[in-house]
Amino acid sequence: MVENILEIDRINLFLVANFIILRATNVSYLKLRRIPMKVAVLGAAGGIGQALSLLLKTGLPAGSELSLYDVAPVVPGVAVDLSHIPTDVKVAGFGADDLNKALEGSDIVLIPAGMPRKPGMDRADLFNVNAGIIKTLAEGIVASCPKALVGIITNPVNGTVPIVAEVFKKAGTYDAKRVFGITTLDVIRSEAFVAELKGVDVATVKVPVIGGHSGTTILPLLSQVEGVSFTAEEVAALTPRIQNAGTEVVNAKAGGGSATLSMGAAAARFCMSLVKGLQGEEVVDYAYVAVENGDAEYFAHPVRLGKNGVEEILSYGELSAFETKAKNDMLETLKKDIKEGVDFMA
Repeated sequence: MVENILEIDRINLFLVANFIILRATNVSYLKLRRIPMKVAVLGAAGGIGQALSLLLKTGLPAGSELSLYDVAPVVPGVAVDLSHIPTDVKVAGFGADDLNKALEGSDIVLIPAGMPRKPGMDRADLFNVNAGIIKTLAEGIVASCPKALVGIITNPVNGTVPIVAEVFKKAGTYDAKRVFGITTLDVIRSEAFVAELKGVDVATVKVPVIGGHSGTTILPLLSQVEGVSFTAEEVAALTPRIQNAGTEVVNAKAGGGSATLSMGAAAARFCMSLVKGLQGEEVVDYAYVAVENGDAEYFAHPVRLGKNGVEEILSYGELSAFETKAKNDMLETLKKDIKEGVDFMA
């Protein structure tokens, strides 16, 4: 009897000890989630930049700083406008001559700067304008916050990400784990379109999207969507709709701009994944990143994010016959886009 009582006491002591540890872990976790961040948005006065900045003002951890930079003279006004929203995120605006001040101490830098696509413009037109812009901004990051996580939104992402990487390489500060092409817009469009087509709750839909971030280089893996199935005809129709969704917006705006609100939402979603990773949470998201021995030098993959940026590049899994052919067919285009970015910095 005495032995049984002692054994019960030992078990209870073990349970109490584990409960205390668990409580301590949870308290630490809650404190961790409140760690403030400094996020810089370069190109904050544009359509994407303003939408993104609004969502970050309302979504970043309390005590964070939001640094808005743009060459457009309205950026101080954007900062003042956002400062009237009652959240504990400090906002400051910086003009054309204050790039370094905007970037100092940043944990995350997001770059939506550049010219948006207009009707009739092809990818080459966009690259010729935006390549120089992204190079200048990357040089500022190298000078002011070389350890920041850098998310590139500026199109064409297939080529602008290599430009940023080459700028860092030339400076001797390149870390592939810290440079991302933000392809989240392809993911959220896929989620929206699948939910609409199948009449399901969009919150339950997860669509892997790999490859690049323009045209046929965007490859939604519809065969891996859980809980729904697609006919061959649906796949053949839905895939190009996802790939050409940007053109759908450009045409619908009739010359009035490109996708800004949805892109702002997508970039904010990815930024919050980076924030969670930096704070120690386990996060898996999709991004266009440097890949060793992969399909191309840069390729959108599922990645495990953490305190150092990309902690692990994950496999995108098994592809259907349709997806395998689509991937193989687009690789030449993707590799050409990447080479264009690298050559720009040669």
